[in-house]
Amino acid sequence: MGSVQFLNPEGLHRNPAFSNVAVVTGNARTVYIGGQDAVDAAGNIVGKDDIRAQAEQIFKNLETALGAAGAKLEHVIKWNVYVVQGQNPAPAFAVFQQVWGNRPNPPLITLLFVAALAHPDFLCEMDAIAVVPD
Repeated sequence: MGSVQFLNPEGLHRNPAFSNVAVVTGNARTVYIGGQDAVDAAGNIVGKDDIRAQAEQIFKNLETALGAAGAKLEHVIKWNVYVVQGQNPAPAFAVFQQVWGNRPNPPLITLLFVAALAHPDFLCEMDAIAVVPD
C-alpha cells in the first residue's frame, strides 16, 4: 500500500499554510495537473482584473481535473502558483486557505512572479501534483 508523509523538519520554518517536504512510498498513482487559468468550461475568462475571482475559478478547474483522475484536493502534494508581476498574491492565497479549510498536511507551495501568462487578462495560474495511494 502507498503512503504520503508530510514533514516539517527542525531547522526549517514551520508555517501552517504549507509543508516543506513530501515523501511518497509504496504503491501510489501520481497525477500531474497542467497549468490552470481562470477559464470556464465555455472558454470564457473569469474575473478580469480580479485575482481573487481568478483564483476561485482556477480552484474549480483544479478540482475538476483532479476528479477526472480519481483524485481530490487532499491528494495534492505540490502546487506551483504563477502570479503576474505587480499583482498582490494575498487574495489568491486567501482563496487557497478557504478552499483547503481544516484539512491536515497542506501541500508544498512555490510562488513565482512572472512577466506574463498565456493571455494578457490572466493574473495567475496554478499547476499541481497529486499522489493517490493505492
